[in-house]
Amino acid sequence: MKYSLAAAFLSAGAVMAAPAPVPAPSPVVAARAPMASPPGIPSESSARTALSSLTVSTNEDDGSYDRDLFPTWITIEGNCNTREYVLKRDGTGVEVGTDCYPESGSWTSPYDGGEWTQASDLDIDHMVPLKNAWISGANKWTTDKRQQFANDVDRPQLWAVTDNVNQSKSDKSPDSWKPPLESFYCVYARSWIQVKSYWDLAITSAEKSALSDMLDTC
Repeated sequence: MKYSLAAAFLSAGAVMAAPAPVPAPSPVVAARAPMASPPGIPSESSARTALSSLTVSTNEDDGSYDRDLFPTWITIEGNCNTREYVLKRDGTGVEVGTDCYPESGSWTSPYDGGEWTQASDLDIDHMVPLKNAWISGANKWTTDKRQQFANDVDRPQLWAVTDNVNQSKSDKSPDSWKPPLESFYCVYARSWIQVKSYWDLAITSAEKSALSDMLDTC
């Protein structure tokens, strides 16, 4: 009995003395590169001021819109046309060929957070769609001015985004379509307002209300 008790005690002591297991180190996850964005996005306060100054009216859709009325894509820099310029601007580690077409790189679509490594998976979205511009004032412009609008890389008008998200948006204004990521509503509204303001395009009352609500998320 004494032997058994001693053996049991020694066994228990051995268990108690066993070192605690060392937890495996957590895997290191690389931080996601910040999404690039076009120039000219105003602050929330500036956007609210601009929104209050936009002309509110009813859109005039007479059925005469045609995308060819807005010539795209034009040469922007070197051998790069508008689409290639935006893909190069908004991507990470983008390498292009002599024709400026991206041969490698990665992109994060700000509308939905989609991550892509093939340029063919991305569309270049017009923040204010061409048809929306047409029915809110651009139908009175010259073709040259419409070309400038369609290829405007100096304001937040052109965005590299997931192709099917862009197709879902189509020519809709913010009262009919919003980006999948609610966290992007603030930037989206500020950008839309800046483009409409600079190009002196009208908005509808429903559009104004939607934009105001989106600014409330800032």
